[in-house]
Amino acid sequence: MTHNITIKTTENSTATKHDINNIPMGKVFTDHMFVCDYRNGKWENPRVEPLAEIKTHPAAMALHYGQAIFEGLKATMGKDGPMLFRPHENAKRLNLSADRMGMPSLPEEIFVEGLKALVSVDHEWVPSKDGSALYLRPFMYADEAFIGMRAATSYKFIIMASPAGPFFSRPVKLYAETKYVRAVNGGTGEAKAAGNYAGAIRPTEYAKEQGYDQVLWLDAHEFEYIQEVGTMNIFFKIGDKFITPNLNGSVLAGITRMSVIALLRDRGFEVEERPIRISEVKEASENGTLEEAFGVGTAVGIALIEEIGNDDFSIKLPKETKIANEINQALTEIRSQRAEDKFGWMLPVDAYSPQPR
Repeated sequence: MTHNITIKTTENSTATKHDINNIPMGKVFTDHMFVCDYRNGKWENPRVEPLAEIKTHPAAMALHYGQAIFEGLKATMGKDGPMLFRPHENAKRLNLSADRMGMPSLPEEIFVEGLKALVSVDHEWVPSKDGSALYLRPFMYADEAFIGMRAATSYKFIIMASPAGPFFSRPVKLYAETKYVRAVNGGTGEAKAAGNYAGAIRPTEYAKEQGYDQVLWLDAHEFEYIQEVGTMNIFFKIGDKFITPNLNGSVLAGITRMSVIALLRDRGFEVEERPIRISEVKEASENGTLEEAFGVGTAVGIALIEEIGNDDFSIKLPKETKIANEINQALTEIRSQRAEDKFGWMLPVDAYSPQPR
């Protein structure tokens, strides 16, 4: 690559102090982080260094105007060592988010090689247990010190990592939100922007207060068309078809979503990407054609859904989830190299050999 990554390692790794196969996501972080700076119109000084607090000016524009985006993906342990799942797709999506938020594009090679360098250095942190993984959080934010409404001229791109066990270990309940909205066409819903998640915090807290786990977002005009769940895309099996909301500008293009579609179609199932009304789901539940519902995302993998409702209705899902379980197992086996990767999704980390400085 044209950007040489420098490596500075810590003298005191804490990897052996933790049971990395059984840690809730986001609680413990690895020894290092990858950092790259955007200055004078170009990305420079890509490096892996010990994890540390970031010096930030109080006027950093991300703090005032919200120029902050992120990605999420996982490294798993395969027969050939640590493996990355579809990192080039995450790199493309990061740049789509950057474009929508008025931020500079990051060269795809910096994104992917930065991931490989970080995981190579912190390979002891990659869990080996099925369902566990090393969660990787690449993010970019505006760090220019300036108060004024314009695009920043300097940014930081950082990747940090956290070993994580399964996100949801049981079926989840979704609260169909009819007051707050996540996104509208023309907004930032298709970008993985930090502000999208900030706006979801209060509705999610309310949903949990009502006994639910996550919010099911509906459209902003009729509160009728299903968009996505708080941390995942959603699929319904109605009759012999799988249906998932189409990417209409207000739904995040999930990497796991596109992978599940590929796996379902490879097994001969028909998958429709189209608008789906909550009333259609209610009707399918009433006539017995609603067979399965599940959420999909990097953090959650595949999360089975047992109920969708709010103060006005409740949809109970069948407990039999044969296809969702099969797809989840297929993803697990591909990530661990126990099954053929005929789609070419997995990238071995050992293809990159960082040179310490």
